[in-house]
Amino acid sequence: MVAGETIAAVATAGGTGAVALIRLSGPEAAEIAARACACGGEWDDRRAVLRTVRDESGGVIDQVLVTLFHAPRSYTGDTVAEIATHGGRLVTRRVLERLLECGARSAQPGEFTERAFLNGKLDLTQAEAVMDLISAQSDLSIRAAHEQLEGKIGERTEKLRQELIDTVANLEAWIDFPEEDIDPETGAAMRKRVSGVGDEIRSLLSTADQGRILREGLRTVICGRPNAGKSSLMNQLLGSERAIVSTTEGTTRDTIEEMLVIDGVPVRMVDTAGLREAGDEIEEEGIRRTLKEAERADLLIVVVDATLPPEGAMPARLPEVARRIVVLNKSDLGEHSGWASTEGVRVSCLDGKGLDELRAQVRVLADLGEADWGEHSVAINARHRDQLMRAEEALKRADANLAANAEAEITALDLREAMECLGEIAGKIDTEEILGSIFSRFCIGK
Repeated sequence: MVAGETIAAVATAGGTGAVALIRLSGPEAAEIAARACACGGEWDDRRAVLRTVRDESGGVIDQVLVTLFHAPRSYTGDTVAEIATHGGRLVTRRVLERLLECGARSAQPGEFTERAFLNGKLDLTQAEAVMDLISAQSDLSIRAAHEQLEGKIGERTEKLRQELIDTVANLEAWIDFPEEDIDPETGAAMRKRVSGVGDEIRSLLSTADQGRILREGLRTVICGRPNAGKSSLMNQLLGSERAIVSTTEGTTRDTIEEMLVIDGVPVRMVDTAGLREAGDEIEEEGIRRTLKEAERADLLIVVVDATLPPEGAMPARLPEVARRIVVLNKSDLGEHSGWASTEGVRVSCLDGKGLDELRAQVRVLADLGEADWGEHSVAINARHRDQLMRAEEALKRADANLAANAEAEITALDLREAMECLGEIAGKIDTEEILGSIFSRFCIGK
């Protein structure tokens, strides 16, 4: 990204619609919009005006509505012009091409939000939440994205970082200025403070699995022996004929993956090849992929033909997965007595009986813990998790050093590392803040 350039891009999804929106952002946004519309460069702030975009020879490209947002009161913090055009592919492209001819540059992916971050309109967690909100596939995902967009994760990590800034400032003042009459925190009090930050970090880390499921979906693998009804179950849950259903064993040779929402939980459903002794190399490869998918699963749905005895229906070689549901299929045909004591969901893929109970079981096992969210649904992503884990390890070292009365300089380095990891989450890293804290609080250097 080059500072000072004015960028332009279509801000609405591709395709034909009633209206499309093109966004300009940069110091020359107003002037470029004026040149494209062959009008003066004065615009009222936040007021939509009707204009005509013309080509270089004066020909009409489209009648548009232009709304100007003067810096810094805009999404990016730069001056922004939003141009609402008619929604055809060709007319939208022609208007964008005209803006580029008038001096704008094509925006790179995410560049508008990147400018919002660099201009202090968003922190990094809020910038990430923009994409989370766009890609949300359930109400819970939307709720979590909105909380992050409001800065909840950034606020919590920034509060923890400030705790460490104060602690490091106190410790380093003691190290660097021993002649000053500064009463440092005792080792026990400092350990308590570090421990409190560590507890908060672990609380945030506990939401990592929830965050992954909300963003990527609960990875649910359907497995079982051939002709148990795996593909039929997949089709029933999807509400469409996505997988081929046949009485011929071994029809499914590869994995089939689809996204759906079950009781508000995004679920990434994977249908797999039947588990049995392979009849050829292709089927053997399908079985290998089934086992690989099962190992990666958040939830394993084991489908069995309940009309058969358990020893002939239950697949072998299944990996241990914490979340697991046994589906006793073909319940409409009568259940073999061997399943009487088996805990599972009785289902008929023919008439849909038992599917609501299965959905409820999936919802419970997803265990997103939203009942404990209260007002805030904080769910960290993989980047946050990595930084928090690094911060936690650094705090553990600092606590061990304090317990062993190790050199204060070593403890300060560990605390600094934890502080910087927390700062990277929201994109706020400024080591000068420590010096500022020292001089303002302890009046050093008078």
